[in-house]
Amino acid sequence: MATTPVPTTRADIKALLDAIASDPSEVRLGQALTQAQWDVLAAYMQPMEIAAGRILIAQGAEDRTLYFVESGMLTVHFEDATGKIRLAAVGAGAVIGEGGFFSRMARSATVQAGSACRLWTLSPMRFSELANRQPTVALSLAMALGAIMARRMVSNRRKIAIT
Repeated sequence: MATTPVPTTRADIKALLDAIASDPSEVRLGQALTQAQWDVLAAYMQPMEIAAGRILIAQGAEDRTLYFVESGMLTVHFEDATGKIRLAAVGAGAVIGEGGFFSRMARSATVQAGSACRLWTLSPMRFSELANRQPTVALSLAMALGAIMARRMVSNRRKIAIT
């Protein structure tokens, strides 16, 4: 007998919202969405955990999933012919994977868990459902992610880190 997944609720993402609210970086989601919009968005996201040392995003991968970091630390690095170059470290409250999410291009960098992490994922299919059912929420999220990408583009070091 198959089980029905329990829908995600605001209570489920409370720790994520707390992390976003306390994110000290200049590149953050902050208050881009209202509490009611987060409540709607929560139903379209899935939680996941990743152990320290595991690869979340591989450079060159075609995956378009977007990740919201609830806890833990991820490192972003670019690999060229001379080796691995560390570009950034991102922690709780950050979003990662926005480059591939929007561009449909291969991932530009590798993202690895520096510590155990709890993340929330938003797949392109679920975002499409959100856009069809709740276009205002989808637009608010897209604008917030666009602002994050624009801020990251200002920093040459983080420019390549748009995964």
